[in-house]
Amino acid sequence: MDTGCDGGPSTARPPQASKTMSQRNPYLFVVGAARSGTTLVQRLLDAHPMVAVVNETYWVPRKFRERTGLTRDGHVTRALIDKLMASPKLDRMGLSVDDLIRLMPSDVAITYDRYVSSLFDLYATKRGKPLAGDKSPGYVRRMAQLHELLPSARFVHIIRDPRDVCLSMLEWSSGGNTAGQFGTWAEDPVTSTALYWRLSVGLGRQSGAPLGGDIYHEVRYENLVASPESTVTRLCTFLGIPYDPGMTRYHEGKTRLKPGRSSKAQWLPITPGLRNWANQLPVEAIERIETVTGDLMADVGYRCCTGEGAPRPIVSEHVERIKATFTAVARRSDRPLPQTW
Repeated sequence: MDTGCDGGPSTARPPQASKTMSQRNPYLFVVGAARSGTTLVQRLLDAHPMVAVVNETYWVPRKFRERTGLTRDGHVTRALIDKLMASPKLDRMGLSVDDLIRLMPSDVAITYDRYVSSLFDLYATKRGKPLAGDKSPGYVRRMAQLHELLPSARFVHIIRDPRDVCLSMLEWSSGGNTAGQFGTWAEDPVTSTALYWRLSVGLGRQSGAPLGGDIYHEVRYENLVASPESTVTRLCTFLGIPYDPGMTRYHEGKTRLKPGRSSKAQWLPITPGLRNWANQLPVEAIERIETVTGDLMADVGYRCCTGEGAPRPIVSEHVERIKATFTAVARRSDRPLPQTW
C-alpha cells in the first residue's frame, strides 16, 4: 500500500483545508525510532503558524492502558487528573491543575479520547494556533492503539538509515536506556541498536501502511536534509496545510553554538552530513547492523554495503544469540514484535 513516502509519488489525495480545520486535536503525531530526526520534524512543524507540536508526552496511550482514573466504560474521573499531574511530561503542555479540572464537565460524563482532545485544544489555544500535535518517538510502537483511540489523527513516521542511527545512539547518554531496554546493551550495543531499529520501524510500517495515505506518511531523514523545502512541502500537503517558508527557519534566534553540545541542543539549522556511518563505523559493526536489518533496509530504500550473500557464520551466530535474548525480554514484558521479526 502507498504510504505517501516522501521518497516517491503518492496517490493519496491531500486533505482539504476545510477538513483540516474541522478535525480534532491532537491533529498529528510525529513518531519514529529514537535518533532518527523526530525532533527536527517537530521543530519544522512547530514553526508553522497553524501548528503547535508538544515534545514527548508519552502519557496519552499509557494512561488509557492503565485505566487508572477511568470508569469501566472509559469515562474520565477526577483520579485521572491526579495521575496526569504526577506525570513528569505533562508540564511541557503548560497546563495547570485548574486547566485540567475546568476541562472536565461536572454535569456530563466525558470519554478519555474527548478529554485528550480538549487538552490538546487548550495547548493549541495557548500557543495561538488552531492545530496541536505531539512528538513522541516511542509512539511508533503504539500507532495501532492511538489510531483506535483517535482515528482522525495523522502519523508522520520519520525513518533514518540504521547505520547512522547506531552512530547517534552510541554517542547518546540515554542510548543504553533506549536501545538497551531489552537486556542486550552491555554485551553488544551495536546489535542492540539494530534490533531496536528493526522493531520500531517494522512495527511502525506494519501499523501505518493499512491506514492509508491520508493518515500515515513516511519521511526519509536523508531526503529531508538533502531537499528540505520539497520534502517539507510534501509533508504539508499530507497534513492539508499550506507550506510556510518559516518552517525551515525554525532555528533563527535560537541557535546557541557551543563545542561539545549536540546539534539538537545547539538548535542548528538543517545540516547534512552530521554523521557518516561509512567513515565512522567499523566494518564489523556495519556487518552486524546489516545482518539484522538488511531486508527491512531494502524495503525502505537503503542499500547494504557488505555484500548480497549470507553474512559470515561468526557474525550470523552472534547476531542470532543477541536477538534471542532481545526477543525473550520483549515477550516477557509483553512488548509487541513485528510480524516479520
